[in-house]
Amino acid sequence: MSKSLTIAIALAIGLSAAGSSAFAAPCKDAKGKFTKCPAAAAAKPVKCKDAKGKFAKCSAPGAKPMT
Repeated sequence: MSKSLTIAIALAIGLSAAGSSAFAAPCKDAKGKFTKCPAAAAAKPVKCKDAKGKFAKCSAPGAKPMT
């Protein structure tokens, strides 16, 4: 019983260590040295037009997102 409990605890610790390293995304340069990761690109704001082709709020009835 004690051996199986020890193995279960070791597996839990190993999985939690592996999981935490998956969230950390270190960035490396061409030489393999750690560097600061670039900022994620900001999402473009969605613009919509109405049936007449004029800009409108996307929540307006009949407004469609531009492509």
